[in-house]
Amino acid sequence: MSRVYLFKPFERFWHWCQAALIIFMLLTGFEVHGTYSIFGFEKAVEYHTIAAWTLVGLWIFAIFWHITSGEWRHYIPTTDKIVAVANYYSSGIFKGEEHPFRPSGSNKHNPLQRLTYLAVLTLLSPLIWVSGWLYLFYADLPAWGLGGLQLQWIATAHTAGAFLMLAFLISHLYLATTGHKITSQVKAMITGWEDLGDDHKPGQPR
Repeated sequence: MSRVYLFKPFERFWHWCQAALIIFMLLTGFEVHGTYSIFGFEKAVEYHTIAAWTLVGLWIFAIFWHITSGEWRHYIPTTDKIVAVANYYSSGIFKGEEHPFRPSGSNKHNPLQRLTYLAVLTLLSPLIWVSGWLYLFYADLPAWGLGGLQLQWIATAHTAGAFLMLAFLISHLYLATTGHKITSQVKAMITGWEDLGDDHKPGQPR
């Protein structure tokens, strides 16, 4: 069985810390929204805010690391094999077909992953962060600076972003089970090595 080293130590650390913080923020955020009661409203707000600033700090380090290490190149969108990958996830996977994309150290993410991560970084994340900061500092901002934007609309935008992030998380967890084995991609994010299942060379078509 061939395998390829994909994820460096910091990348794995960043991934799992980010995942834990996002899940915790969803948990506390929906409590603030009034969905249920676990910590209590005041504690949920406090914990949610602490987790948010912790994630900001993590992202600052992650952005610096991606730029200095060159890992940002793995997120540049491409249309190469995008139709084949889309067909695989829509039907081929249910027929036992082989994945048309094979990861390598220089090409970790398939074209749909690249587009998805780009959308999260450029659309979903700004929606959550901007609405979250406006919500947090609303009382300290001059009304004219917000153009009369009501707190209710800010809260609605932030909640919508949370639901979109939850949808991304669920789909991400599902797709993480679609490797050579159900645990292959999860193990790769723990050890750095992903099993490819045969003797084909990494990065080459099957």
